[in-house]
Amino acid sequence: MTIEWRYTVGQDLAVLSVSGHLGPDAVRRFEGAVGWVVERGSGPVVVDLTGLRGWSAEGQLAIAEAARRLATAGRSLELAAIPADGCLVPDGDCPPIPVHADLADALAAHSAPHGEAP
Repeated sequence: MTIEWRYTVGQDLAVLSVSGHLGPDAVRRFEGAVGWVVERGSGPVVVDLTGLRGWSAEGQLAIAEAARRLATAGRSLELAAIPADGCLVPDGDCPPIPVHADLADALAAHSAPHGEAP
């Protein structure tokens, strides 16, 4: 099983929506999506996992690698709606990855006036 992805750009951030199952067979497709994102836009990237049915250890490692890749490009990665069957445990050289309960929370976090909590 593979994944489907969609990239949208907002005013101050981008959203990469991923659906399906992020397992070993889907990692290359996810890496390609991240490459697409790196080359377009600026600012933080929220990876919306609302449509993700699950992820494997390889899928979680791909998320951590995406965070490193975006950090190298001067961008950050955030997650929205991680699957209930897992938690992301990045390794020590991974930049921080904020996790939001859902996409609405992620967007609200970026719409708060600078310096104020949403």
